[in-house]
Amino acid sequence: MNVHFIAIGGAIMHNLAICLQNIGHTVSGSDDIIFDPAKGNLSREGLLPEKIGFFEQNIHSELDAVILGMHAKKNNVELLKSQALGIRIYSFPEFIFEQTKNKKRIVVAGSHGKTTTTAMIMHVMKALDYSFDYLVGSSLDGFDLSVQLSDAEYIILEGDEYLSSPIDKRSKFHHYDPDIAVITGIAWDHVNVFPTWESYVQTFEEFLTNMRKSSKAIVFQTDKTIQEIIPFADCTIEAYTCPESVIENERTIISYDNRDYPLAFFGKHNLENMEAAKLACESIGISKHDFYQAISSFSGTAKRLEKVLTANNVIAYRDFAHSPSKLEATLKSVHQQYLGRALIACMELHTFSSTDPAFLSEYKNSMQDAEHAIVYMSEEAFAIKNKVSISDNAIFEAFNQYDIHVCRTPSQLLHLLDKMYDAQAIFLLMSSGNFDGIDWPSYFNSKL
Repeated sequence: MNVHFIAIGGAIMHNLAICLQNIGHTVSGSDDIIFDPAKGNLSREGLLPEKIGFFEQNIHSELDAVILGMHAKKNNVELLKSQALGIRIYSFPEFIFEQTKNKKRIVVAGSHGKTTTTAMIMHVMKALDYSFDYLVGSSLDGFDLSVQLSDAEYIILEGDEYLSSPIDKRSKFHHYDPDIAVITGIAWDHVNVFPTWESYVQTFEEFLTNMRKSSKAIVFQTDKTIQEIIPFADCTIEAYTCPESVIENERTIISYDNRDYPLAFFGKHNLENMEAAKLACESIGISKHDFYQAISSFSGTAKRLEKVLTANNVIAYRDFAHSPSKLEATLKSVHQQYLGRALIACMELHTFSSTDPAFLSEYKNSMQDAEHAIVYMSEEAFAIKNKVSISDNAIFEAFNQYDIHVCRTPSQLLHLLDKMYDAQAIFLLMSSGNFDGIDWPSYFNSKL
């Protein structure tokens, strides 16, 4: 197949491009901006466009398909020419389904925890020598790419609720037609495309109610919104809650059938993710014992409670948490895991949702578990998004926490951390951005 990618520089798009080339397809691509790691990865594979930009001459009649990324616009010159030539245009999720429609599909959806739950299923299946394909939204140890396509019987798909492409406004997960689905929870996000809570819930309701009667949905039992939409579903429903565990010497232990399984991860939300992954694995014949044996070596995914440094009692974590529900759950998990230690937590308002003043009230009480709570706002990020800066008072009121520290530059943040620094504290750095490029390992190493 001869395939061209419009907006090849996306995190998942460039991984798919490399995947397709690796299995023998002819691949080309274009984009108007490409950052690392995509730039380096594409260059290494000989797929980096010679010229940055979109050009009509990239589209020709010998192409079998065009894959359109979300970064492109409706009036993109390559898209318009593809349409004029009648070339088959796929969104990313459409193409993935077309390549996997004869497989057994496990789709993990939800506002939070879907990357970790997907990664847990992948980790267990790999440890037990299952052959499978996958699509996951993070780099994982033991997996070269974030997407793989082969002749495997199974595929594990992270089911994103975001839009499919500039010309396909359906949520990505609507394309996947799962045999087994997980819904971890529903908490309002992506307000730039789901401007109301009702519109956000609706896309999950459609996902669930469109599932075939022969399929199974594994859902979080205590999520009120999930319970409200379950009655409209025809598929089999299996509910899960947080399993029992104990914490000994700052390590979480699960017990089953008179055996203890120490885990390399922690936190109530991660235990809930693990339980969802267990039920998904049981649905394809994996026993509880084999699951727990395999999951005990799972150490997490990039920027999901990822340790930056653990030396001389200094413990620092990075986490992707940015939405209100993720933020609150992450703080609670770290606080409970390290009782008796001060928690210094810094989150960055970075996404379209989090920088929207109308959305700020969703953060109410989300940082109460921190001894020192810090909110970071990059003036550059606000400018790029054409957003008006948010005042300190608006932050205090939205979070319902008047002792929050607000920082707007890297030097201001690092100066504040210097004043707070305590080698016995736990540092938690939460963002889908990068705090304006602060090198956290170097910062903490300088304190040793």
